[in-house]
Amino acid sequence: MKTWFKITSVFFFWALQGNAQSNGEEVFSFGLLRQNDEVIIPSDEKKGLYKNLKQIKLGDQSNLSFGGSYRFQSEAFVNEEFASEVDQDDIWFLNRFLFHSHLHLSNGFELFVELNSSLITSKQNLAPVDKDELGFNQLFARYRFDEKWNLLVGRQNVRLGSGRLIDVREGPNVRLAFDMAQLQYQDNSTTLTAFYAVPTRVGQGVFDNEALNFQESMATVYWTQHWKGNTSTDIYAIYKEEEAKTWNSGTADDNRWSLGLRHFGSWDKLRYNNEFVFQTGSFGAQAISAWTISFNIEFPIKLLGSKSSFGLKTEAISGDTSNSDNSLNTFDGLYPRGAYFGRVARIGPSNLFDIHPYFNTGCSKFTFGFDYVAFWRWSRQDGVYGPPLNVQYPSINGERFIGHQIGSIASFEVNEFISLELEGNVIFPGNFLNESGLDNTLIHTVFTAEFKF
Repeated sequence: MKTWFKITSVFFFWALQGNAQSNGEEVFSFGLLRQNDEVIIPSDEKKGLYKNLKQIKLGDQSNLSFGGSYRFQSEAFVNEEFASEVDQDDIWFLNRFLFHSHLHLSNGFELFVELNSSLITSKQNLAPVDKDELGFNQLFARYRFDEKWNLLVGRQNVRLGSGRLIDVREGPNVRLAFDMAQLQYQDNSTTLTAFYAVPTRVGQGVFDNEALNFQESMATVYWTQHWKGNTSTDIYAIYKEEEAKTWNSGTADDNRWSLGLRHFGSWDKLRYNNEFVFQTGSFGAQAISAWTISFNIEFPIKLLGSKSSFGLKTEAISGDTSNSDNSLNTFDGLYPRGAYFGRVARIGPSNLFDIHPYFNTGCSKFTFGFDYVAFWRWSRQDGVYGPPLNVQYPSINGERFIGHQIGSIASFEVNEFISLELEGNVIFPGNFLNESGLDNTLIHTVFTAEFKF
């Protein structure tokens, strides 16, 4: 732990000063997936320790770079389970360190290694996404046959499309990783990705994550096409197998196909992002027939000279209509964002209908967001699920309305390296939760400070 702090402290104080020393020709663009970083440092510039580590020449066309991040979070709940009779008021502190090295060789070979240390204090009941003392978050080799084709083998974080079904899981402390083999084609307008992947099981200790546990696996073909104008589509097929999966209707092996279409882009000033997914397969002896459809439109405006936008999201996600028939209608969100509706992370993408208006604005280095979500159960026969798609609140009454959620978020970007964020959410229980004996208002706040280098 002390070693991590020493490393990040050196780079942190450099970042506070380094931006002022930039000559305008440098580029430090850090991606969500750090293998996608774009760093440009003029070759004739005098370099210090940090810039040398970001650009180590190993010949004319080979290079090695190092980088990482440190993220601190303070998270607090009041009435986490909507019941004040139980002591649910708590605050805990999360620290996540990521450190990577990226090797490019002239023959098209690439090696990326990223270590992760995710720690938490003051929380009693830990979830798998809370803690991983030390392990490999990513470790993969890629070979580029030419400018368009590449093959990847190893452990990788994955985000497909908008992250609706397969995402990095950035909100929680521990990211989601897959051990996988992937073949990809990419040009200016087309990306075609095919892979077979097994999710890594977090052990929470030191290098004890479990690889290649075939109780759960996924095969995917994903095609992204950018058409003429400002419109694009994703078309995909995902096959997932999972042993002993539990839904409201019971526990059995779940083997299902997800066939999806996403249409996104802009028309005039209007931005849109719409998606439809149909699922089929088997759940034990039952046949799967599930679906989801989502719409997201956003209109930019200028408010007091600042760029702002109004948006509206709405989605319908199927739930099971009967526990006694031969069909399962509960939609499986697969591997979605860990914080699907804000970082409060109480409600996940199964058996749900929601209406979600929002407003975003900014001023200089500050950005602000405000949103409201109303939740209903799609089917009264199915329960309410959490973000990990576990049965959070079983179906024990016939009420449909789950509750109201009001949220706000404020962020400040100090420079390319340092950012601060404060988010708050309040959930007011609706009839379904009230009739389940969960009738107290939930309050959640989380403060995040992140430093990337």
